[in-house]
Amino acid sequence: MAEEKKVFATPVQHDYEVILEPIITEKSMALLQNANKVTVKVLASANKIEIKDSFQRLYQVEVENVHVLNQISKSKSRGGRYKGHVSGYKKAIITLKEGNAVDLFKE
Repeated sequence: MAEEKKVFATPVQHDYEVILEPIITEKSMALLQNANKVTVKVLASANKIEIKDSFQRLYQVEVENVHVLNQISKSKSRGGRYKGHVSGYKKAIITLKEGNAVDLFKE
């Protein structure tokens, strides 16, 4: 019996507002390769259901689980003289179902 490929709806403007950008770090790349998990920056007011639906429509893959956390803002200084801060944001770690993959570096 041949596997059927699931067809998702086309993305709408709201999907692009919910999923802002992928987070590219060593840890997130290791999660992507080893555990099939994608880390993305999301809209601060988005919930897990919105994130899941938007991600499925944008990348045309099946999502198994979504973990959401708030990254707090941090104050920074350079040489003790220049003070500033790094903005806080909300991020989601999205687990893809077995057999699905996402290419984050597509042009």
